[in-house]
Amino acid sequence: MTVRVRFAPSPTGMFHVGGARTALQNWIYAQQHGGVFVLRIEDTDAARNKPEWTEGILAALDWIGIERGTYEGPYYQSSYAPDHTAAATRLYGEGKAYYCDCTRDDVVARAGNKHSGYDGFCRDRGLEAGEGRALRFRTPDEGETVVVDLVRGKPTFENKLIEDFVIARSDGSAVFLLANVVDDMSMGINHVFRAEEHLPNTPKQQLLWEALGHTPPVWGHVPVIVNEKRQKLSKRRDKVALESYRDEGYLAAAMRNYLMLLGWAPSGDREIVPWSVIEEEFKLDEVNHAPAFFDVKKLRAFNGEYIRALSVSEFTQVCAPWLTGTETIPAPPWAPAKFDAEIFATIAPLAQTRIAVLAEIVENVDFLFLDEPVQEEASWAKAMKEGAADILDGAAAAFAALPDWTADSLKAALEAVGEARGLKLGKTQAPVRVAVTGRTIGLPLFESVELLGRDRTLARISAARARL
Repeated sequence: MTVRVRFAPSPTGMFHVGGARTALQNWIYAQQHGGVFVLRIEDTDAARNKPEWTEGILAALDWIGIERGTYEGPYYQSSYAPDHTAAATRLYGEGKAYYCDCTRDDVVARAGNKHSGYDGFCRDRGLEAGEGRALRFRTPDEGETVVVDLVRGKPTFENKLIEDFVIARSDGSAVFLLANVVDDMSMGINHVFRAEEHLPNTPKQQLLWEALGHTPPVWGHVPVIVNEKRQKLSKRRDKVALESYRDEGYLAAAMRNYLMLLGWAPSGDREIVPWSVIEEEFKLDEVNHAPAFFDVKKLRAFNGEYIRALSVSEFTQVCAPWLTGTETIPAPPWAPAKFDAEIFATIAPLAQTRIAVLAEIVENVDFLFLDEPVQEEASWAKAMKEGAADILDGAAAAFAALPDWTADSLKAALEAVGEARGLKLGKTQAPVRVAVTGRTIGLPLFESVELLGRDRTLARISAARARL
């Protein structure tokens, strides 16, 4: 039997990091077993679906290494609507489903509370299809449904506790439970790995598989992903869009590595490992049951490690979108003509060791390509205190007199300015840094000033002095 897995997102918004993890787990499992990864777009929610969201899914998968042309699909759930209808008709014809005209208010009124499930009121009423009548699946009254789950063992559900659930609306359209099962059958899916939140649906779907004469797939339900408050990640509350992380400057390799650690770990005391190690060692039955914490700070640290592991030329290349701007990445604050690739190549090694996401490259180098630095008022207030004017006067005089404009000579000159005033270098260079770069924190000052050049440096010190 050829392993066939699927990833079935809905094109109703940005691509969730949890979906990215599920896609990677399915992808690796298929690769490990010589199987097939199928992409199905569940696009039946016409009111919320947008073509750009579908393209966003495909682009996000490309970014994490599941590239177009390397998998089967994408298929679109909407094109399988006739199969859904045929399955519903079959189940009704075989007496495995029945029509029901009960409203939720009817069910609540009979039960006397709003928490009870459907009571099977219409099971034997013999209703036919009609307006306001949904089709319900007739669940067994006895026995158990055992779900074979590679992550959770064999969860067992008493059939008498599973209500007769709706499989088709009154207009004949199938609901998720049935459409999902029929699509998996049509596509020959035999392994279904997805998020834990779908586990309560699984016994219902397994009953549908069996009622339609098919062997249920092997299941696997991976743990929910939570935030620092141990709340399930929410699109409304948390930063969950994979595209946002991509456009902020997280490397695909770092993101893939981190996502695979949500509920699983490679061998040994290590977390940052080559993708080949993950492909070799990942086992679905070793995935932890506990909720997985999506630690943005840890992801950021991961990304910094991946950035520092790049060669300088690779680093320069991956920074390019933030140095020019793209459709999804804002243009930098400097005019394109002001950018100097040679100067950037010189400063790049210093920036590479200091940034954690690629978007930070802009604020680290913008002073080199702007006519005037971006002045952060908080930085100005911190650095330009009493004595700052005297330091700037001394620095300007010392720098102007230098025969050689090098980082070493600049440092020596400013150290002399500080010593003459009884100040250590850190105190002396603070107002100079803010005058030249606009910020208190940035790349090494003297290498930066060397690249900025004598004229521009002295002009900026003079401008800052005039504000005091």
